[in-house]
Amino acid sequence: MDDGRLGQTRQIATTSEYGILGVRDVDFYLDRMPASADLADLVERHWLVRWELPEGRRASVTLLPHPCVNLVFDRGHVAIAGVGRERFTYRYEGRGRVFGVKFRPGGFLPFLGGPVSPLTGQTWPLATLWGADAARRLADELARAAGLDELVEVAERHLRAHRPAPDREVTRVGRIVHALLHDRSVRRVDDVCVRFGLSARSLQRLFQRYVGVSPKWVLQRYRLHEAAARLADGTSGTWAEVAVELGYFDQSHFIRDFSRAVGMTPVAYADACVRRQAPVSA
Repeated sequence: MDDGRLGQTRQIATTSEYGILGVRDVDFYLDRMPASADLADLVERHWLVRWELPEGRRASVTLLPHPCVNLVFDRGHVAIAGVGRERFTYRYEGRGRVFGVKFRPGGFLPFLGGPVSPLTGQTWPLATLWGADAARRLADELARAAGLDELVEVAERHLRAHRPAPDREVTRVGRIVHALLHDRSVRRVDDVCVRFGLSARSLQRLFQRYVGVSPKWVLQRYRLHEAAARLADGTSGTWAEVAVELGYFDQSHFIRDFSRAVGMTPVAYADACVRRQAPVSA
């Protein structure tokens, strides 16, 4: 999508562009759009997955979730999905779409008004936060929206109506997460503590309250996102070379982390991607 849409601004990236496991399925299309300038401090981007399959055909996509809360519109209902710790598989058939608002790590706490950790691994109906009438109005308007531009316009209008007071900690969390995502010199939580002048306990508390998972989990998840994408692409050398470039000096540690998150070893995953097989499910 065009990043030059009126009212948009570039903020530091706090989530990766990866997360879909295996070779991207030709049976669906993924579109993304940045948030408008006045919401970009809390919202990373909007996304739309759509598909149209022949009668009788079924397909699925498996995701390795980001450390983000999402507002999701699916099958006529709007829900708030907390950070998912485990991979999950979405199965689909016929014609359909799923629209979402991906909040920045830490960006949903002001809307929630309290720690996001109770949301981790959970999906709540939006009605539990905004009330049944507001949730239904949003669902009805999203259902009538013709495409991504209209979906984003509707979602952002409702977000503005519920926009919370500013919270400086969201900015601090964003800067820390940006370092976890992009800076290869950050290999351990201790590196984060030194760089941002926080004790290990303070950092853990901050992430538990604002992100819902630990900084170590975020660092590992982003490294595994990139590893899976590069292995699926097949142009970045062997899995061992990928592991070293991503900061894993202990290859057995990388194999263990990757296998636990993805469901198969790096070698088996790369081989399945070469053969364009669906390598994983949940």
